[in-house]
Amino acid sequence: MPTSFRLTINATTCLVAAWTAQPLVAQQDHLTPSQTAPTPHAAKETDPVPPALSDDVTIWPNKVSYRNSDDWLWQNHEQIRKMRPRVLVLNFANDVDMENIRKHVEGIIRATAEATRHHGFKNPSAPAFIEYVVAEFVDLRDKTGPKIGKRVTSSLFPVKRDRKPHEVLCDYGGFYTDEFAEHLGFRDPRDPDRYLNLHELIKFGFVHELWFYAIHDPGDQWPGRETCEYKQFYDENCRPIEGKHGQAGNGADRTMPWSGRSFRIAFFNRHRGIGCALENFGHTLEWMATTGSIAYYRKYFLEFAELDYDKRFGVPFNELYRTDYAVKDSITYPTKTSVVIKIRDKSYKIDPYIAIGGSVHFPPGARHHYDLSSPYTVRSTIESYRLHNGLDGQDLAKDFNIKMIAAVGNVAPDCMGNWTVFWRQCMPGLDNGCVDDDGQPMKNWWAFLFY
Repeated sequence: MPTSFRLTINATTCLVAAWTAQPLVAQQDHLTPSQTAPTPHAAKETDPVPPALSDDVTIWPNKVSYRNSDDWLWQNHEQIRKMRPRVLVLNFANDVDMENIRKHVEGIIRATAEATRHHGFKNPSAPAFIEYVVAEFVDLRDKTGPKIGKRVTSSLFPVKRDRKPHEVLCDYGGFYTDEFAEHLGFRDPRDPDRYLNLHELIKFGFVHELWFYAIHDPGDQWPGRETCEYKQFYDENCRPIEGKHGQAGNGADRTMPWSGRSFRIAFFNRHRGIGCALENFGHTLEWMATTGSIAYYRKYFLEFAELDYDKRFGVPFNELYRTDYAVKDSITYPTKTSVVIKIRDKSYKIDPYIAIGGSVHFPPGARHHYDLSSPYTVRSTIESYRLHNGLDGQDLAKDFNIKMIAAVGNVAPDCMGNWTVFWRQCMPGLDNGCVDDDGQPMKNWWAFLFY
């Protein structure tokens, strides 16, 4: 169980916990174009420095690099053995106390750590790569008025005043203002009469990600995107593209500002469980690829997650997300190595067919969206992706059935949680042994989250 302790540095006090559905639509007309903006700048000697930085440069953040999008990350990608990003947690759910929020956050942290243990389902000694640290738990529930304790979102939650139809409620820019900075509670060590705003917390490396909790019941307008992210863009050699960034979360929002460094904001619903949170974050991995924010990652993730059916099989669709949500059994498997996919009124047969890794909604052998009970066993290379350990140097294809995900335990039991843990353990992580198209060791994908 994670523990908590307080650290005081440069007159700033931070709470640090030690180790403490919107579907994918990969269509270009749904993507926010990249924009021209300043690239991340170097630290100044007068900049505040976050607490508890490691001397060990195989752990990030460390005393050399501690901010999202640092050049140090791509320059030292291969030497990073662990990432402990600081997450700021805000609670706007009036009916959920802070101890409840803490337990949920700790569950997400544990499940994420488990999901980043490369092939952990069969290697008990595989280390976790991502171990989130809580920079601060902030209680933003209403303290006065008729909403106290009610199943509603706090009046402190920033809401768009000019919200357009189908937009989420959240005004993301509201998190970044000087007025909201006092709610975050990080005093500026250079001027104790003011508070650091979110732009500054990102710039100085005090915070690497933000999670907020709000109320979302069936029929309600969505409070926020499952994840919303602005990201620095990188080329196929993992080098930053000067002046280029864009939105790369699970969807986009016009109110999300750019701070000069990549930053991700996630919305969680405490009335759902850990698995739903893991499922939501799985879509972030998909969108990070489809938006092309990191060209190297996009190239291989689309292959692993089978978001390239048009390229692989010559069919007029790129992914199983094109199947109808309301139709069960829209995908069938006449044999272990063939599939029939129905989209609208037309069926497409692919034979031979070997599944690779699948996606958040579609494990190998799935019959429809969210299928965790498929009776089908199919041939798949999910466990041997890019290992070239089969005949003639191909990836070894083995039988896969959804029951196999029980090997990861029950760390994220609701929604698609346990499946996405298994799925992520099969992605190229630390010491993965995979090979890229140039015959070089495949980069650890998890470090890209903070590029």
